[in-house]
Amino acid sequence: MRPRSSVPAALAVLSLSLAGCAEGNGAGSGPTASGKPVASPSKAADEPQTPEEFLTRAREAMSGQKGWTFTVKGSEGLTSQGQESTATYTATVNRTQDPMALHSTGTTHAKGVAKPEEVYVVDATGYVRKGGPGAQWKSGSLTDPDIATVVEDPLAALDAFRSYGQEEPADGISVRKSTGQVALEVTVSSAKLPAVRSRGVVEKALRELTPTLEQLHTAGVAAPENGLTVERAEEELVLDPTTYRIKSHRFRCTFLIPYGGGSMRYSQEVTEQTQGAFTGVIALPSGVG
Repeated sequence: MRPRSSVPAALAVLSLSLAGCAEGNGAGSGPTASGKPVASPSKAADEPQTPEEFLTRAREAMSGQKGWTFTVKGSEGLTSQGQESTATYTATVNRTQDPMALHSTGTTHAKGVAKPEEVYVVDATGYVRKGGPGAQWKSGSLTDPDIATVVEDPLAALDAFRSYGQEEPADGISVRKSTGQVALEVTVSSAKLPAVRSRGVVEKALRELTPTLEQLHTAGVAAPENGLTVERAEEELVLDPTTYRIKSHRFRCTFLIPYGGGSMRYSQEVTEQTQGAFTGVIALPSGVG
């Protein structure tokens, strides 16, 4: 989902950079004989209750606009033997639906250096440029891990949560209602990786961790998958309780990686927030593609 840089071979300073988230029927409340309002039965019956029903409403609500603008903030860190390397990422994403296209501009901040990044998705192909206007564009299928990890598509959360709802346990998605929002949540915590490897949110977290594991392998750290601990893998989709539009999407994960009789701690968190409707056209710049 985010851009990464290589880990130095020296194990004493293991560093990485950022890798790389329908309105109601309008029925009101009617007065009772005492003058106190009561909920309209028709409205109550029409309100979604299950995660699947909320996701259906959210999909309908988001499809009501040609496109949307989102802001993205992310952070990533690796801690080993008291030393910590961190990076942050910020971006603005415009995303249209018919046709599906995406354009994001962002910046990675790592080790005191700011590195710009630009991403397009057009005709199911991703185009990535890291380093500013003079840098070369790289393109590839969205199934290419090198492309997929830098594409931030907040609307993809709707498909992700739908797939989580088809997993076992069937109650894996919780619905939390509070003033001003409805949150769908999936959480896996304090488990050895092999025990929860099949959970969708864990698979997603492991994809984010994989580039770091590859860097560690290159640096001479074994870090076998069957030795990893999922300290936490969590995804949250927040909806407006009236329109059911996506307000925000957050993904975070933490792994413990065995190393030198102890463990390294890898963490990542990404938050995407909906800013409003996007009515423009997304097209590749001249000379790209």
